[in-house]
Amino acid sequence: MITADSVRKLVSSFPDPETGRPVGQLGQVGEVRVEGDRVHVGLGLTSWAAPIQDETLTRLRDRLVSELGIEESDCVVEALPHERKAEKLGQVGVTAKSVIAVGSGKGGVGKSTIATSIAYGLKNAGARVGLMDADVYGPSVPHLVGINERPTAINQRLQPIEKDGLKLISMGFMVPAEEAIVWRGPMLHGAVTQMLRDTDWGDLDYLVIDMPPGTGDIALTLSQLLPLTGAVVVCTPQDVALLDAVKAIAMFRKVSIPVLGVVENMSYFLCPDNGQRYDIFGNGGAKAKAAQLGVPFLGEAPISIDLRKRGDDGQTGGNYADDYIAPYLWNITRQMVRNIAASHAEKPATPSLPVL
Repeated sequence: MITADSVRKLVSSFPDPETGRPVGQLGQVGEVRVEGDRVHVGLGLTSWAAPIQDETLTRLRDRLVSELGIEESDCVVEALPHERKAEKLGQVGVTAKSVIAVGSGKGGVGKSTIATSIAYGLKNAGARVGLMDADVYGPSVPHLVGINERPTAINQRLQPIEKDGLKLISMGFMVPAEEAIVWRGPMLHGAVTQMLRDTDWGDLDYLVIDMPPGTGDIALTLSQLLPLTGAVVVCTPQDVALLDAVKAIAMFRKVSIPVLGVVENMSYFLCPDNGQRYDIFGNGGAKAKAAQLGVPFLGEAPISIDLRKRGDDGQTGGNYADDYIAPYLWNITRQMVRNIAASHAEKPATPSLPVL
């Protein structure tokens, strides 16, 4: 006979995707109702888990169906909102649950477009997201999102620019687009530190950082300032780009930043006139190289004229309304969050004392 207590016990041991710890320890088990063979469970999930909320509910339902021996149609698992504040991270005190660096071995592979698209994907799912453009020498985020204004300061805290629910900060907001930034390493380090430390980010689920291309100072700076959740490496399929992507992966590993996965951008072109697929830069090179290096493959994104137009027009967020390109970007975003959740399940976060 199924009892509410037996169901609650099963639910309590289920891992929270954000922390990897059992939800019963975190007060995330809601109402449990049992009526004969029918079971209804409420599971508290934070906004961090929003991109994989449906998958999480399905996994718990499948576990209950298997353990209790009931029909799938007799088991209902409902998501309930659960609040959990982000802790301050590292020397700069950023309040974010996950900090993700998006980098590439070379320029021109669509790194900033992918970084911005990941941020939009997370935000569209319901997470609280910040996007920091750390590509100091060539900031692209202001153009991609269509913003040309300077941030203000309140109580000596820089207020991020908000667009479509995203919190944004970029050197491009502070320097005219036609002006070149000619800085040595220490000045670069200072600028990145200041953008992280002095920006009033608020309470974030995710902070996405658009890195400069190559293997320069920024990765080392970030690794010293705060614990990064991991890095996403963007490349194109051809061998010359893959050579540099390998170096980017090696760089992140050298500074102890986990590699969350590789994205193959400009994977192919689907001609709108005849429906013919053209592998302009080859295809599948990034996936093969990721397997060779033992890092996850997050997905591919094809060449899209409409995606390029939206980037030029400052409407990158509109890519998620495009039935053709949106599934690719959404798959990349969700696969990244899945990988983070899987890592949390393997090594659950330990409770920590709050910083006073």
